[in-house]
Amino acid sequence: MKTVDVIVIGAGVVGACCAHYLSQAGLRVAVIDRGNVASGTTGAGEGNILVSDKEPGPELQLALFARKLWFELMDEFGVVAEIEPKGGVVVAGEEQSLAHLQALADEQSRCGVIAHSLAAKDIQDFEPHVSPDLAGGLFYPQDMQTQPMLAAAHLIAHGVRTGMIERRTSTEVLGFILHPDGSLAGVNTNQGDIHAPWVVNAAGTWSGDIAALAGVHLPIHPRRGFILVTEPLPPMIRHKVYSAEYVANVASDSAGLETSAVIEGTRGGTVLIGASRERVGFDRTLDWRIVQRLANQAIQVFPFLEHVQLLRTYGGFRPYCPDHVPVIGPDPRLPGLVHASGHEGAGVGLATATGVLITQAVTGLPTEMSLTPFRPERFEVEHV
Repeated sequence: MKTVDVIVIGAGVVGACCAHYLSQAGLRVAVIDRGNVASGTTGAGEGNILVSDKEPGPELQLALFARKLWFELMDEFGVVAEIEPKGGVVVAGEEQSLAHLQALADEQSRCGVIAHSLAAKDIQDFEPHVSPDLAGGLFYPQDMQTQPMLAAAHLIAHGVRTGMIERRTSTEVLGFILHPDGSLAGVNTNQGDIHAPWVVNAAGTWSGDIAALAGVHLPIHPRRGFILVTEPLPPMIRHKVYSAEYVANVASDSAGLETSAVIEGTRGGTVLIGASRERVGFDRTLDWRIVQRLANQAIQVFPFLEHVQLLRTYGGFRPYCPDHVPVIGPDPRLPGLVHASGHEGAGVGLATATGVLITQAVTGLPTEMSLTPFRPERFEVEHV
């Protein structure tokens, strides 16, 4: 039997950030995952740290706070985790789409987001190889990028080196241990019991299943997406570049297939191309129609890609929450259970803020921002 201060279920980037900040607060943390570090959603992501794609509201407030924290981590983990404050360029192919983008930027600016309007002739100053047929766009200097697998791995490894984090991979949660008064005492796993007064559910797409083991309802569902990876190229794309349709797809409730161009270069020279969204359960089948659609949309933004070879494709599942707001904070239905999930495609960007808020809640400190919009029991009436 092992006893720690906090158990974090999930070794993705959200779980890693929770473990990092909890350990920084002096708590002994066991990070457990049925796979390996970053083997779930984090390993299938692009590493977005964005403010540009969020409408005014609690998620945007969370994103701005998270970005500040990512900047603080740059001094220690910036190079090894490939954290890059390179900015984002959002482009529109038509005047109507450009008008919608500008209206959103005007609303975002009142919340602290910086956005610079780009006329069609100005876009090529930012991205020389972009299509000349675009109507215009916006430059968001606050957008950032990281390599999410490296970020998660280095955050956890740092805690292991200090002796404050114990990493347990290939460890599956089988159930929860309760005190006689009904409060949480730990978890049962296939590797033995672990005792702790706090358990953080950061299991991503599988957080609903973990919550069910604890006897509480959490409507987290998988939303599948694919990413294309090109052959290595000389530096051709300077920023994260995505189309106006991406913003609409992020906020969509549709279960059907939606695709929009998201293109960026990496330090290794490859170009990542996304993004698709659809709710098909945990079906991992590669759909070549989606690959073709993503490729065509990317070529419309960067015509040179038509002559570039694809190296590979990969897919994963985003933890989709019905109201598009993550679940962050203690669960009043089971004292000691804390959730950190439901971020969908924004988990990398929001991970640092989530980790700090979870740490403040666990240690009894005032939280940096209200947890009310993120409360896990908000779905209970619907469930009943």
